[in-house]
Amino acid sequence: MKPQLYSYWRSSAAFRVRIALNIKGVDYEVLPVHLNKNGGEQLSEAYANKNPNHLVPLFDDGKNSIHQSLAIIEYLDEIAPQPALLPSSPIDRAWVRSLAMDIAIDIHPISNLRVLRYLIKQVGASNEVKDAWYQHWIKLGLASVEKQLCNDPRFGRFAFGDQPGLIDICLVPQIFNALSTKMNMSPYPTLMKIFHECMNLPAFIDASWEKQIDAEGPNPSI
Repeated sequence: MKPQLYSYWRSSAAFRVRIALNIKGVDYEVLPVHLNKNGGEQLSEAYANKNPNHLVPLFDDGKNSIHQSLAIIEYLDEIAPQPALLPSSPIDRAWVRSLAMDIAIDIHPISNLRVLRYLIKQVGASNEVKDAWYQHWIKLGLASVEKQLCNDPRFGRFAFGDQPGLIDICLVPQIFNALSTKMNMSPYPTLMKIFHECMNLPAFIDASWEKQIDAEGPNPSI
């Protein structure tokens, strides 16, 4: 049996795992979980029995079932060490993890679908207020990552050196989100350089929105 990835085409967290699987050369099957249809398929009893937190992604290799994108990615890096997604030295690994977490933990969760849905349906925010909330947190977070990367000697063709790794895997889906809102990306030249380098690689292209079997729209303009 192929490893299975429960995924939604626009989920940033699932996007990260798709990239990692592609970099590792894993032949996997995508099982779509629509986050909007039928009230959200992630809320169904059948899916909750697999993943009680009602989120995607969920990775199942036939022996193990793992949720949380960063945990899945590090699991893949440990069972298939090459090409490595984390550097070899402890301090560099910590630095890479810290920037990846800046994106995956500090930026993404407060601007993801269930937060935006709550703002509209429960708080009563208008679409304008929702969009302002969304861009505020993305801008704040990306400005920090840009500043950390732009003058760091570890920055190369990608965020760390000349091979794509964990930071890039987290960064690209977040930039997709920003571009989809027509956000001005000129304040982030370092991040956009990395983004365009990544989007020349099949691992990132094949993981992108429009390439998914459940896709409902094109990639944002890149």
